[in-house]
Amino acid sequence: MIELLILYVLTRREFTMYGISKEIASRFAVYTMPSFGAIKPALRKLEKSECINLHKTMSDGGKLSVYYSITPKGEKELKTLLKQELSQNPLQFISNAKIKLSMADLLDKDERTELFLHLKTLAQINKQNAERILNDEYTEKNFYQRILLDNSSVEYSNLVNLIEGFEKDNARNS
Repeated sequence: MIELLILYVLTRREFTMYGISKEIASRFAVYTMPSFGAIKPALRKLEKSECINLHKTMSDGGKLSVYYSITPKGEKELKTLLKQELSQNPLQFISNAKIKLSMADLLDKDERTELFLHLKTLAQINKQNAERILNDEYTEKNFYQRILLDNSSVEYSNLVNLIEGFEKDNARNS
């Protein structure tokens, strides 16, 4: 997911590593907060795969600055990562789904349709799993687990409703 975030912010303009970190935080802090230590190896990986370029400049004060920019190969990789199936790990699912949904404008109508269907299907599966556990005999006796499972079910329902709204907009506006 970190490569997706980096490539996305670099579609806007070039940044230093610090700038990339700040831009990701300003756009996606509600969903994720990658550490500076996670960004550096991701940048190396993206540079090695020729998805980004870097150029070094010397400031007036004599400080070396490294700026990163996205390449045409990086733009293709961004779309590939955006269309890539999400992990079914429920712990990460909602935040990763929201990140991908916030980038859906980079995809064409058919690609958005596929993305929305994939995310909605996974959200419905996670909702069903939460409700199945909620109705389990053991869970009936565990007040805290019931509240948490009920909350998870509502979160997945809300995500499904959100995606259905996006699907209607996608069908109408393209």
